Amino acid sequence: MNELLLSIRNNAIGLGLFAMVTAGAIAIAQVGTKERIEHNIRQAEARALNDIVPQDQYDNNLLEDTLTINGDFNQQLLGPLPAKAQIHLARTAGVVHTAIIPAIAPDGYTTNISMIVGVKADGTLAGVRVIEHKETPGLGDKVDLKKSDWVLGFDGKSLFNPDESGWNVKKDGGDFDQFTGATITPRAVVRAVKRTLKFFDIHKEQILNTRLVEPTANTTTLDKTTPSKTTEEIN
Repeated sequence: MNELLLSIRNNAIGLGLFAMVTAGAIAIAQVGTKERIEHNIRQAEARALNDIVPQDQYDNNLLEDTLTINGDFNQQLLGPLPAKAQIHLARTAGVVHTAIIPAIAPDGYTTNISMIVGVKADGTLAGVRVIEHKETPGLGDKVDLKKSDWVLGFDGKSLFNPDESGWNVKKDGGDFDQFTGATITPRAVVRAVKRTLKFFDIHKEQILNTRLVEPTANTTTLDKTTPSKTTEEIN
């Protein structure tokens, strides 16, 4: 009986030590890779933003210079955004010239279509990019720039160019092409872009006049050599 208890105790101690060693190894691995993972994520974000506003067209830190979309904004125009979604601001010499606004089209063929919409200070579109979707391969996925150049058709457009009726796909009497066999997806994107332009028009002064805040000591500048700036959250 004593031998059995001793064997059980030894096995329990062995398992406990094994668990401690395993947990320690996992913790060390997480610490070692967390910073690299976060860096890679931020670099991916930077590439998406730079796809709309190239690096040579701004001199601030596009990742850090942001404005949080809170209750002061007409959020419903942008769709069901996650909490504390942010507008990224591109500046030259401290002046905001382009706002990159997150938006979601909730009426895609399969599910939500997430995108970013770049709007210049004059209200014209700097660019639109779909960043996440689950639309049908070969049909609705053509809203993705990797699949087709359809999304480039928004460049230079504004809330009044085309006019109200033009902000539809051609099947609905508008100016924008739909895809063969797929109308729902491009229709959803066109409507979401139009709503984003309305959002910018309503909040233009607030967005363009967001003041700069000096960066904190731990602010990291990515893909830029100029000193970074951050933007305070407007509450």
